[in-house]
Amino acid sequence: MKKELLEWVFCIVIALILALLVRYFIGTPTIVKHESMYPTLQENQRLILNRTFRITGKKPKVGDMITFEAPSQVYSKENANSKNPIAVYKKVEGMGKQFWYYGLEVAKKSYIKRVIALEGQHVVIQNGKVFVDEKELEENYLSPDVKTESNVFNDFIVPENTVFAMGDNREKSLDCRELGCIPIKKVEGIVVFRFWTIGQMKKFF
Repeated sequence: MKKELLEWVFCIVIALILALLVRYFIGTPTIVKHESMYPTLQENQRLILNRTFRITGKKPKVGDMITFEAPSQVYSKENANSKNPIAVYKKVEGMGKQFWYYGLEVAKKSYIKRVIALEGQHVVIQNGKVFVDEKELEENYLSPDVKTESNVFNDFIVPENTVFAMGDNREKSLDCRELGCIPIKKVEGIVVFRFWTIGQMKKFF
């Protein structure tokens, strides 16, 4: 009885470890909880995130929809530095808390946004439009009446090892315009598939 119980415990522990590894390094489902990506994504839709870039080192590209850890600070016009437009994060202390927060992702807040520009690119937001390296960005995924405005970060170069991302529903999106550019290491996943609701299934790769 004791030996059989230990074998079951061992199998359960191994299964949990494998599940966590798959979830962290391969992929995981998630739920859209806000309207910032409307009309592309809507609240309560279910998505599959690709996390293999954590193994391959491949960075997100322009147009990808990514999830990332929510920064701990929202910039204002008064404290924003366009020469260093990088999101701020509080450090999680202790191995136990780090595993709970980063491994299990308990009490961790995340955002879903679309990558607009990559490191080294010059972004300008003016007159309701977005310009990347002096070329107007074609954004067919936006609703026709959407205009992009920013009173914080609106003329800057994306820093090294970061991405600049915004929600498709610009007026109702808290994104890099106020948060700063997101460090690659804070990107959690790339949206590859919408599997719910029925009739709205779609791949994004």
